[in-house]
Amino acid sequence: MSSTNSRSGALPSDPGYSPGAVGITVFAGVLMVLSGSLQALQGIVALFNDTFYVVGEEYTFQFDVTSWGWIHLIMGVIVALAGVGLFQGAVWARTVAVIVASVSIIANFMWMPYYPFWSMTVIVFDVFVIWAATMHGRDITE
Repeated sequence: MSSTNSRSGALPSDPGYSPGAVGITVFAGVLMVLSGSLQALQGIVALFNDTFYVVGEEYTFQFDVTSWGWIHLIMGVIVALAGVGLFQGAVWARTVAVIVASVSIIANFMWMPYYPFWSMTVIVFDVFVIWAATMHGRDITE
């Protein structure tokens, strides 16, 4: 007898595979591409108009806005590329996604006095990406 269902041609369900988990991982990849692209744009704004971002309070991690521009531009490109790699579901892509999302959390925490709402939003996105890549990342290759 064949391993397919003769009426629908569908394969029997695999208990280790979850279509929802694949959707979550793809969504995490999309979040990484979007947040990386927006971080890169944030960096470009800081490079071309360093008076756009204003700090109200003195902060321990206060750097020159141009330095932050380069940090965000480079981090944004890396995050977006890691998000594209996450679509492949490869172990290296998931590992890079977790590392890059972790570094992004730290960078956005330090950027918080310049743009607090967006920094917190990106931190939440990055936590979700880490969760999706570690819990469901392997499901996308099955």
